[in-house]
Amino acid sequence: MILMRHGQSEFNRHFSVTRTDPGIVDPALTPDGHVQAMRAAAALADHGLTRLIVSPYTRALQTAEPFISRHRLPATIEPLIRERYAFSCDIGSPPEHLSEQFPHHDFSHLQPIWWSDAHETEQSVIGRAAQFRAMMVERDDWASTLVVSHWAFILALTGNSLMNGGWIRYDPNTPPPESLVWHP
Repeated sequence: MILMRHGQSEFNRHFSVTRTDPGIVDPALTPDGHVQAMRAAAALADHGLTRLIVSPYTRALQTAEPFISRHRLPATIEPLIRERYAFSCDIGSPPEHLSEQFPHHDFSHLQPIWWSDAHETEQSVIGRAAQFRAMMVERDDWASTLVVSHWAFILALTGNSLMNGGWIRYDPNTPPPESLVWHP
């Protein structure tokens, strides 16, 4: 599969300069983040993608848009691949708000609060990554699936720290990483 970190968000733009939480809940992409998403969609045009799994955060949903329009991929909204709750940006939007913003997606399976309601431990994210890895191993289309997710989730799954808009190929049959460095 291909794992992609969402494009630059308003939170990322501020945090990368100040290293302080700007208090932005469920931030949108910046103009640079939209460009990163469009470039990734173009770069992955010939990779035979057949499926898209997206985190329910606005920044991930916006990152997925060029893939949906360019590649006509069916999208599955999956809260399991959400970001680790550590900052204000990790508070999500309720399903009814997401449905208004992204009417072409189905959010009916989401709980009203689908994100963690308190600071999430590293072990919790590692557990979600293990659950997702096991789920994907069972799928026959994992090799042609694009997953739009977040820094901590991708780190827990692969051991790799991706920059905004970055992507890597990943085989879910790969053993989990032995150690992780948990700082963005």
